[in-house]
Amino acid sequence: MSDLTLTPAGATVLFVIACLAGYRYRTVWKMEGPRSHLWLFGLVAAGCLLVLGFVPLRTS
Repeated sequence: MSDLTLTPAGATVLFVIACLAGYRYRTVWKMEGPRSHLWLFGLVAAGCLLVLGFVPLRTS
């Protein structure tokens, strides 16, 4: 079994990236921008949130 964990600082960075990507997704969507940007920002936000949801945090 792998010992893959996130540090609290790494989790914070991922959370901030997910928030910024989600904000950019919403901005492009409202301005009816190119679909490629929607996919890019959506996948970045979803990927970060999935990592945060399924990778445990290091406690010590």
